[in-house]
Amino acid sequence: MTSQTYRKQRLFKRIAGRLQWAWKGVAPGPRAWRGAAWGALVALASILLATAYGLFAPAGMLRFAVGTSLLLGAIALAGGLVVLAWRLLQGLPAFYLWVLACTVTAFGLLALFALPVVFGLLAFVFGAMALASLLGAGLGALARRGRRETGRLRRAIAVAGLALGGVGLAWGGLWFLGDGSPAVMAPRAASAVEPLDAPDPSQPGPYTIRTLFYGSGQDRHRPEYGVDANLLTASVDGSALAGRWTGLRTGYWGFGPDALPLNGRVWYPRGNGPFPLVLIAHGNHEMEDYSDAGYAYLAELLASRGFIVVSVDQNFLNLSPFADALVFTPSKDENDLRGWLLLEHLRVWREWSTTPGNPFYRNVDLSNVALMGHSRGGEAVAVATVFNRLPYYPDDASVRFDYGFGIRSLVAIAPVDGQYRPAGREMVLEDVNYLVLHGVHDMDVVSFAGARQYARVRFTDGGNWFKAALYIYGANHGQFNSSWGRKDLFEPLMRVFDLQQLMPAEQQEHIAQVYISAFLEATLHDESAYWPLFRDHRRARQWLPDTIYVSQYEDAATHLVSTYQEDVNLVTTTLPGGVQQGENLALWREQLVGAKWGDMGNHAVYLGWEAASAASPASYAIRLPERGLSLTRKSILVMALAEVKADPAMEKAEAGPPDARGPIDFTLELVDGAGERARLPLSHFAFLWPQLEGRIGKAAFMSPLPASEVVFQHFELPLADFAAANPAFDPAGLAQVRLIFDRTPAGTIALDDVGFRD
Repeated sequence: MTSQTYRKQRLFKRIAGRLQWAWKGVAPGPRAWRGAAWGALVALASILLATAYGLFAPAGMLRFAVGTSLLLGAIALAGGLVVLAWRLLQGLPAFYLWVLACTVTAFGLLALFALPVVFGLLAFVFGAMALASLLGAGLGALARRGRRETGRLRRAIAVAGLALGGVGLAWGGLWFLGDGSPAVMAPRAASAVEPLDAPDPSQPGPYTIRTLFYGSGQDRHRPEYGVDANLLTASVDGSALAGRWTGLRTGYWGFGPDALPLNGRVWYPRGNGPFPLVLIAHGNHEMEDYSDAGYAYLAELLASRGFIVVSVDQNFLNLSPFADALVFTPSKDENDLRGWLLLEHLRVWREWSTTPGNPFYRNVDLSNVALMGHSRGGEAVAVATVFNRLPYYPDDASVRFDYGFGIRSLVAIAPVDGQYRPAGREMVLEDVNYLVLHGVHDMDVVSFAGARQYARVRFTDGGNWFKAALYIYGANHGQFNSSWGRKDLFEPLMRVFDLQQLMPAEQQEHIAQVYISAFLEATLHDESAYWPLFRDHRRARQWLPDTIYVSQYEDAATHLVSTYQEDVNLVTTTLPGGVQQGENLALWREQLVGAKWGDMGNHAVYLGWEAASAASPASYAIRLPERGLSLTRKSILVMALAEVKADPAMEKAEAGPPDARGPIDFTLELVDGAGERARLPLSHFAFLWPQLEGRIGKAAFMSPLPASEVVFQHFELPLADFAAANPAFDPAGLAQVRLIFDRTPAGTIALDDVGFRD
């Protein structure tokens, strides 16, 4: 030890001694601490007694006494447990306490990313810590010096701890490193339907594909947007819409929110246009792991079929563990900025389409535009559509808008919803075609959030619009983007998720190709032959992978009688003049439809029945309004149905796993004005199956969220079929629709969007 080190130690000891001496001079003695405790106890007791009086006194003095005793006892017990834990922790060495505190901090940080499987993360982190502690303790006790200081019994305990820790870590490590267990999907019978008479939309079209890149020309990290860019674009000032933006982010990219680049990779058909334009917006991912190349499988297909497709670069808005200081200062509330940037891209395309000498001169149909977005990009396309029709930015009128592009169609792939709400309101989309895709096994956006925006699409101008939704068993969040893949989060958090349940990436991409290509053909190329695909997914079984699908549909020609959104009166219909009535139901109420996380943003009627508890079958009838409907034999009764995973009393879970249960069936009875009745079972048209369960953790206990949620299936019931069942029945005079629950002994369903379409 050097003399300098010795002097430093002496100095530190002297300072510590002076501090201890000073503290002893002012530190409270035992009597003072006891008095302080009694004073605090009196204050606490006064607060609790006043609280107990407010809670229990109105029920009488006896209940006040009992309630007060229970409240004080519970508080005293909780305090005792905290003291006991503190005493136990005080007995631990400071080094181990420090490691434990670091573990708690690390768990809290990781939990920010993995809330849907927080219990699995808890088991993963603290289970590993406990087993590693046993292993380390055993090794320490059995080391050469430890053996000399340890008796025979302690050595036996050390060996047991060593074995338990080693075996536990080995088994747990193998289990967590594995992909999990495959999903058990029971076969589901399919009704016979006529296949769609149209070419497979996932097959390449007749056009040769060309590619190019446009960008700032100054990108530091990607030459395709830098020195190798084919077309140069000017930056735009998005600072009025930008949220938090760190200096580290600016340092990485070389620009701030006041100079955002317009970068895009383009696939386009060789030939004479003009061609419809499709912009694709990626979602949130690690900023440095660029996402925009992951939609090439879609873009190449669409370009070959006569669309100009742009995958828009917005990676500079994504999260970055480095630039966001370990996510404590992330770029925040940026989906409005994402949507606004899409419109700025369209502004560039409008300029190019009118500039002689530009490769896209007179070759872009800006009256036929589609926006496609994935994850946060899925909300961004809705934002762009709303902004496209506004004169000002709704959160700051100093930002003027003047867009007015011909945005006709939107595709939302596993979108988020509600991260941006203009002026605090939910976004309503009017007079636009809308398609949303979501996976049952999405491990990032765990609920079908796109169903919320689907419910907020309105048709008002009499145009030829429709909206559709597809819920896909075995699909996750990331496999819609080939750059993201199977893991919806980063390692090692993905070790908690069950990846074995996922379908192969090529199958998930193929589903996207079929549906998105058919949707754009139907809405931008006016290929009406593809419309039936969205009304009934079974029509495209020959094109789709073998999995389970749930689909929803509504078009501008649909006249809805009951949407259950208008008021709290169970009897009235949405279309004025109708009457709704239930008989012998174990459950009848209108409510907000719940989801795994939050809610679905719309209301439905919940109907439950138990055949054994009623003398006659339970039923639910809708008497139609006398005005507002014009029905013929060609009219189709439509409704959205879903099983509710509970018994009619909403108390007990149904027996058996959902996929092991059969479909729900009931009788549909139509009554005309003359009293003629026509009856058919629901299964005559399609099956109503139980909810799809998508467990996301490797074990059931790992997630606090339900494994399933209410997702509606669209049903179409042609009135001609009922007329065939009873030739005396007059579809034009239909007066009542009645659901008779006589074919399944007990069950609960949610019913929504009852109406008619020609």
